Amino acid sequence: MPPFHFGVLLLGFLTVIGSFYHLYGAWGTDLQYAASLTAALSIVALLGGVFGRLFALKAQDRAIRVEENLRNYVRNGALLDPKLTTRQIIGLRFAPDAEFDELAKKAVANNMSEKEIKMAVKNWKADEYRA
Repeated sequence: MPPFHFGVLLLGFLTVIGSFYHLYGAWGTDLQYAASLTAALSIVALLGGVFGRLFALKAQDRAIRVEENLRNYVRNGALLDPKLTTRQIIGLRFAPDAEFDELAKKAVANNMSEKEIKMAVKNWKADEYRA
């Protein structure tokens, strides 16, 4: 999400720096309390944005795990091997049905990383809904 990473996060980070610069300049004056509140609020806002993004990604990871389990259940009548990690399942979502079963078995047998699974996909299936 480039607008988030290069817009919101960058602006939030610059706001935190500016608020601490303001706090440093106001130290020992009657503006010290207001400057410290501004610094605290800017940190809270930045952390709120970061954690909000992380929580959304975690929810998407859980949804992908359920979707791929359903995909495997519809195709094979069984859930995915419980030895597969969430990261491995996320890598498997890019595999088309023709490659999915073999790649899932190979991922468990060779303890493949998400990146290795993605590299092993021959006919990439895009995930257009990930935010």
